[in-house]
Amino acid sequence: MDEQVRALLQDADEKMKQAVQAARRELAAIRTGRASPSLLDRVQVDYYGTLLPVNQLATVTVPEARLLVIQPWDKNAVKLIEKAILKSDLGLTPTSDGAVLRIQVPPLTEERRKELARLARKEAEDKRVAIRNVRRDVNDAIKKLEKDGQLSEDDSRRAQTQVQELTDRYIKEIDDLLAAKEKEILEV
Repeated sequence: MDEQVRALLQDADEKMKQAVQAARRELAAIRTGRASPSLLDRVQVDYYGTLLPVNQLATVTVPEARLLVIQPWDKNAVKLIEKAILKSDLGLTPTSDGAVLRIQVPPLTEERRKELARLARKEAEDKRVAIRNVRRDVNDAIKKLEKDGQLSEDDSRRAQTQVQELTDRYIKEIDDLLAAKEKEILEV
């Protein structure tokens, strides 16, 4: 098979892999009934004029299923982290003893669970669309090579089949991630 086609397939594989990894990150940040350090991944703290994620300012641990403990390395950051968590859309309220922040993760209501499941489905669909866009771009490039006479019709069909197989594999990965996340969210 042509070197250009191989490069196109490799590029498509890499971009689709990135979409799956992005989906994994986005889904991990969606809150479930359990405490998880990844809940705070999207929280940005204004630390002396620089926006930093909580995990770059403190150690985040989960000593119990519904408790997060945040231990800042710099004691001056306690108030800043607390303010950032309160401003976030997580609906969590930290309590502080001056050196450590504790967050009790309340159980989710049925309505909130459904809302979070809907959000997870939307995130997964966005990533599926990204994968389909990669497929479309690569297929267009393959058809252009065929049209320009650099690729035979059979090679073009074979390459498009390989692109479709890649697409199916990565979309299935996203579907599996979504199914696991929905189960986790809806679990009481």
